[in-house]
Amino acid sequence: MPREYPLPKIRNIGIIAHIDAGKTTFSERVLFYTGISHKIGEVHDGAAIMDWMEQERERGITITSAATTCFWAPTDDLENKHRINIIDTPGHIDFTAEVQRSLRVLDGAVVVFDGVAGVEPQSETVWRQADKFKVPRICFINKLDRTGASFEKSLESIFKKLTPNAVALQIPIGQEQDLKGIIDLLKMKALIFEGDFGQIIKEQEIPEELKPEAEKWRNIALEKIVSENEQLMEKYLAGENLDIKEIRACLRKAVLENKLVPVFTGTALKNKGIQLVLDAVCYYLPSPLDIPAIQGLKPGTEEVIERKVDDNEKFSALAFKVATDPYVGTLTFFRVYSGTLQAGSYVYNTANNYKERIGRILRMHSAEREEVKEIYTGDIVATVGLKNTQTGNTLCDESAPIVLENIVFPEPVISIKIEPKTKADQEKMGIALKRLSDEDPTFKIKSDFETGETIISGMGELHLDILVDRMKREFNVECSVGRPQVAYKETILQEAEAEGKYIRQSGGRGQYGHVKLRVKPREQGQGFVFNDEIKGGIIPKEFISAIEKGTKEALNNGVVAGYPMVDVEVTLYDGSYHEVDSSENAFKIAGSMALQEAAKRAKPILLEPIMKIEVVVPEEFFGDVIGDLSSKRGRIEETFDRLNMKVISAHVPLAEMFGFATILRSLSEGRGTFVMEFEKFEQVPSSISQNIVEGKNN
Repeated sequence: MPREYPLPKIRNIGIIAHIDAGKTTFSERVLFYTGISHKIGEVHDGAAIMDWMEQERERGITITSAATTCFWAPTDDLENKHRINIIDTPGHIDFTAEVQRSLRVLDGAVVVFDGVAGVEPQSETVWRQADKFKVPRICFINKLDRTGASFEKSLESIFKKLTPNAVALQIPIGQEQDLKGIIDLLKMKALIFEGDFGQIIKEQEIPEELKPEAEKWRNIALEKIVSENEQLMEKYLAGENLDIKEIRACLRKAVLENKLVPVFTGTALKNKGIQLVLDAVCYYLPSPLDIPAIQGLKPGTEEVIERKVDDNEKFSALAFKVATDPYVGTLTFFRVYSGTLQAGSYVYNTANNYKERIGRILRMHSAEREEVKEIYTGDIVATVGLKNTQTGNTLCDESAPIVLENIVFPEPVISIKIEPKTKADQEKMGIALKRLSDEDPTFKIKSDFETGETIISGMGELHLDILVDRMKREFNVECSVGRPQVAYKETILQEAEAEGKYIRQSGGRGQYGHVKLRVKPREQGQGFVFNDEIKGGIIPKEFISAIEKGTKEALNNGVVAGYPMVDVEVTLYDGSYHEVDSSENAFKIAGSMALQEAAKRAKPILLEPIMKIEVVVPEEFFGDVIGDLSSKRGRIEETFDRLNMKVISAHVPLAEMFGFATILRSLSEGRGTFVMEFEKFEQVPSSISQNIVEGKNN
């Protein structure tokens, strides 16, 4: 069956933003204007289509990234219809994994900003993540109808905090309650949005009093755009008229190369400006053909191979999300990078050497779904019932295996103890936890062998709260939950060596394992690595993997206070074996003993999560809040004004932040707000470290 939409007409985009920037409201308008929905769902009414989980509707926030497919032809080129696959990602930092995995498989992004607050902390985080994956993007300054909104201030905050390469292609006509419409700086026309839902766009001449302002902004925009193309620059400097198609082609090339970021504006809630952002998605954001050929490794080797963006190539795809659907079971979302795939055929998972049958293929419209028989390069779809595929796994043609780069997720920073209320809940809890951890790579489960307790870890209190709530609603599991605990880590500061000997004689065959290890610290975030330097068979090859397994297990319980040890390089350089008595188990235990001993000699330390926090308070409470943050071992990074409020940006240890919401309410008479996100791990001061060790041992 031939493909319905050629590759140049496909856009895979994400909508990313800080919490409460109006991202889901923006998505709802997109669905309405593209004809996917026939009425507009409002977040504040709990009726947003993209927020389909009960918890999302109750809290008015996005938790899971929703995928949908829609169709759009630019308003001035109605024959040129495009298919747009959209992923609406969460804005709350606790769900950072959702944003990260979405950006990994998207070609472009629309970044939404609150026209009052401008660039907020999570806007910076998602921007940096988009930088990391080299995702071209366009900006939309939203909520310009709100009191205190300012297009210029918001644009200034983009220049200052994110990129000097932003280029405004529109300016608003009026602001706050006087927002009438938008001036298109390329066409030099005023655009007014009429009809019940702003669906009728009236093009008018720019009002006389706004012409000088529009000319000023147009010149700024054109200078930035033409500086990317010598011929256009010469025409512009010679005072010649530039054709709009030439300008768009030049700007498109600059956007694809991440040299310029176009900025649009309006208000999603009052239905102004959304259609023009859809036009910009078609004009400026990449199609799958504009993205470099995907590179991966030949399984089991370091050989780099690539797949061209072509239906005739061998099939390759990346699974970027696993979700439990109440109606169809396990849904696996994947992005096709090359080749085609038909329902009923088999794919090969290179992560676990497993063949899986693709039964039903679904094109998603948020929680609705449409079944398709065949998919092509560039598609983002879901399939039902894959049993052994997890986030980050590569699915490909068995005759041409490839391992695409996996998605690396941040470590959890907060833990709670959880226990089932009844015996019947016990079994159900195990199933629920397994399902939820398969879905969410930042959600970890651990059993405490000494106490028999189950400990769950995640990215924040809200993250764990939602997961416990989902267990209750989706899996009917009633649980008792303990107080939140900080997920400390351990590491080492210097190099050290040690040996581990495990020798047991008991009548019959004994046990013999003997290893010598060297441990060395690595940079933060680099993780664990194991090097084998055994020469001449002094330890047979079949025992090496058992030693590695033993060292890995020993890292799970550090030597300072039993917290996981991270960022350690382990080198096996010597040892011995016994012809009869040596076994895998003996070497595993010897490896574990050697690692523990080496770690004790390598100056082990405790690490704690440091949070980046932004507090917004009225000026009269500024001093009290600064004082409270300082008493919490907080480092104030900067303070600035936002409208008539003071903004405090600080780094504070997570251990000190429990209950801060209540303290802030009482300090600011309920008028202060804050957002917090994980920044990095840092060494715990020795005085506090001692208390943590004693608390863990009691």
